[in-house]
Amino acid sequence: MPLHIVKLCVGATSIEDLAEWQAARLAEQRRAGIKPQLFHTTFQSPKRQAEVLDGGSLYWVIKGIISVRQRLVGFGEGQKADGKPACVLLLDKVLVPVRPVPRRPFQGWRYLAADAAPADLQFGATDTTDAMPPAMRKELASLGLL
Repeated sequence: MPLHIVKLCVGATSIEDLAEWQAARLAEQRRAGIKPQLFHTTFQSPKRQAEVLDGGSLYWVIKGIISVRQRLVGFGEGQKADGKPACVLLLDKVLVPVRPVPRRPFQGWRYLAADAAPADLQFGATDTTDAMPPAMRKELASLGLL
C-alpha cells in the first residue's frame, strides 16, 4: 500500500489557481531552456521515500480542504530561495481532484496513510462536486456531507 504526503498549498485559492501557477512555472522553465519539471521544495526530507514512491501522491490542502493530489515521481536535493538546503519533491503534471476533506492548518508536511487518503472524484452525470463553489464544498465537507 502506498504512503502519501499531505501539504498546505499556500497562496492558491482553488485547484484551477494551482494549475495556472504550475503551468506558468513550466512555461518559465521552457523559456529559460530548462527541461520542464514540476517540483516543490520543503525543508524536511521524507525518511520513508521508498514507500512514498511506491504509488504515493502529494495531497494539496487548499483553503482548509484536501482538494487535489499529484503523483510523486521522485525526490532530489535543492535550495530554498534563501540558500538553505531543501528537499525537492518531484511531481507529475496531472492534478487529480479528490473528495474534499477538511484539514486543519499545520506546518511542513505530514504522511498520509493510503486508507486515510480521500478518494479521487469520479466525474460524470451524477457527480457535480467539482462544479460547486469552493466555499460551498468546504462547508458541506465540514458538515460531513461530502
